Amino acid sequence: MRMKTLDERQIEEALYVYRRYATEVVEGLKLCPWALPSRKAGRVREQVILLSDANAGEAAKAVHEISSDEGIDIGLLIFPRLALGRMDFERFVKSVRDEDMKNYEVGGPPMAMAAFHPDGQPDLATAERLTPFLRCTPDPTIQLVRTSALEKVRSADEHGSKLVDINTIDWNTYLKTPAKVPLHERIADMNLETVTNLGVTEVQALLRDIRADRDRRYLALQQP
Repeated sequence: MRMKTLDERQIEEALYVYRRYATEVVEGLKLCPWALPSRKAGRVREQVILLSDANAGEAAKAVHEISSDEGIDIGLLIFPRLALGRMDFERFVKSVRDEDMKNYEVGGPPMAMAAFHPDGQPDLATAERLTPFLRCTPDPTIQLVRTSALEKVRSADEHGSKLVDINTIDWNTYLKTPAKVPLHERIADMNLETVTNLGVTEVQALLRDIRADRDRRYLALQQP
């Protein structure tokens, strides 16, 4: 049997710890109403990128590849070897976005980008300020979401349609919020309520456990 290369093992471990975050945090805490339906429908692609430097051009190529596949609504670009702090990673993602924009003369890129990073700290002052904490992926990650899919969700929401499987969202809380409030704000408000009710220390413990798992697995990669 052929021995796996270090790169292959790194990719496997990066995917494993990311999927813990996706299933235990995002889906487990119901932070995103379309994460689980998209995954079950096979419309999510995870890609590990083994860049060790902030090469926006190379990252943008991966973005374009995922964007070109219309069967994908959510893309995750995971960077286990990119040693950037949260603010530097935010700037890197902006550079990737700028590079990606060069591919589209009219209408802009088909997928929106968001930066996820393990260094987010809990701040329950407002729903918006809590967001970086809830985006604490084990590794720096760029999330891509197809804008046409977002528009469908927003359009359905404006017409009062149910957006997702009832098991993925607390509709009692959701429907208490005035319809005129934008969907993303209502989701952020619900996430703040979820963390407040559950207790931020419990969410921190879960994120720390995933991060510790990541560190153990990556350390093992270095063993002879």
